[in-house]
Amino acid sequence: MLGKLTQKPAQKHQEISQLTPYQLIGGEKAVRKLANCFYDIMQNDVNAKNLLAIHPQPMLAIRQKFFEYLSGWLGGPALYESKYGHPRLRARHLPYSINSNMRDQWMYCMNLAMDEVIENVALKNSLRDAFYDLASHMINQDN
Repeated sequence: MLGKLTQKPAQKHQEISQLTPYQLIGGEKAVRKLANCFYDIMQNDVNAKNLLAIHPQPMLAIRQKFFEYLSGWLGGPALYESKYGHPRLRARHLPYSINSNMRDQWMYCMNLAMDEVIENVALKNSLRDAFYDLASHMINQDN
């Protein structure tokens, strides 16, 4: 009897560990909220003014593309790839001067957005590291 009881939590842990960040965040609705929250912060927080300045206005289309990209990047449906092909993020960002200050502004917005949308602290911390690596990869200029 005790063996059966100890197997169930292990099985449940295994099922949870197989969930993608997309699922753990809350699926499509939560990922869309994360993308929109990110851009809301960028548009309204003076700490992101330089980052905002390099984004084309209005940002309706870029919000949608970011949601589509995040969807696949987080392990959900590959919406971006199905519409546009491989993201080639670094190549797409080469026309913009991105230095560590821009990365830090991007991370500032993303960290605030994650604080707003994601409750799971371990997941949030893991995503912070992954987003930092991604944002650092976009750097193409010295400060």
